[in-house]
Amino acid sequence: MKIKYFVYALLIIGFASLVVYRISANKKAAGGGPGGPGSAAGKGPGGPGGAGGGRGGTMQVDGVVVQPREFANKLAVTGSIEANEQVQIRGQVSGLIRSISFQEGSNVKEGQVLLKIDDAELRAQLAQAQTRQSLAAENAERAAQLFKKEAISREEFDIATADFKTLQSQTQLIQAQLAKTTITAPFSGRIGLRNVSVGGYLTPETVVANLISTDPVKINFSVPEKYANQVKVNTKLQVSVAGSSKKYSATVYAIEPAVEATTRTLQLRARAANPNNELLPGSFANIEFPLASIPDALLVPTQAIVPIQNGKKVFVAKNGKVQEVKVEATTRTEKEILITSGLQPGDTVLTTGIMTLKQDAPVKVRLPKA
Repeated sequence: MKIKYFVYALLIIGFASLVVYRISANKKAAGGGPGGPGSAAGKGPGGPGGAGGGRGGTMQVDGVVVQPREFANKLAVTGSIEANEQVQIRGQVSGLIRSISFQEGSNVKEGQVLLKIDDAELRAQLAQAQTRQSLAAENAERAAQLFKKEAISREEFDIATADFKTLQSQTQLIQAQLAKTTITAPFSGRIGLRNVSVGGYLTPETVVANLISTDPVKINFSVPEKYANQVKVNTKLQVSVAGSSKKYSATVYAIEPAVEATTRTLQLRARAANPNNELLPGSFANIEFPLASIPDALLVPTQAIVPIQNGKKVFVAKNGKVQEVKVEATTRTEKEILITSGLQPGDTVLTTGIMTLKQDAPVKVRLPKA
């Protein structure tokens, strides 16, 4: 029993000693230890090295002085590259293919013969029709002479003339069908891969090959409707494609007369020279579209803008204190945003400490070096 009490007594004494030690240590840390209040390392809130970075609780922040300058905005949009002219080569009549006169992937000229369909039957029909037409022409001429001499009636003369004109029309019809057996290029361009062979049977539904004109190329794109009043014909723009850092010049030549109701965008079409066929139809295009230049624009860094329920606001420094200013902004670039109302030239807009700033709080502003 005595040993048990002795152990209890040692535990109580040890616990009490620990409590006394902790109380003494806390007093030293709070009263004059290194880094504590009143020590040389820190002289309380607002002192050198203390919270706030300035005397009397003044917050030190960064800011910029807003000055009017010219703003040439560029709108970044995407579009697609299309061929200037593109068509699927097809036949107008059915028949066996007798010859193919083009190389796949080669350039062809307008009017160049591409393919020839067997025309033996049509040529025979043409010869027969021309013989009948010649005979009918002689009969019509003979009937005309007899009619002048009143040797035949008016009816007989009209019949002979009608027979000649009918056979003449039949000859012209066969000649037109015969012309369709020769397929030519409707315009100059590059022809693609052929889908037929010599000896195959061609129908009007069969696609022989694709013919594409790629110099120049068309570029289709759209801009939001709020920029509709800033787009004009003959506007110069820059185009780039994936896999290349080169930029190509293009010119707007057509604008859709109405805004697309479903997307609220305005469709535009530009044309770009493509002598080396570097711009391939169907490619995705990145477009830099220049908008109207503003000579006296007020721009602030994007990090200075604070979204609020009914718009946007910024913090400005006036007489060493923070002022909240509601602003209206429009165009945003990578680093800045255009302010249309709320700020005046010479205002100092704060760019750091935005989340902790309050109305009328004292601040010390660091301005960027010139």
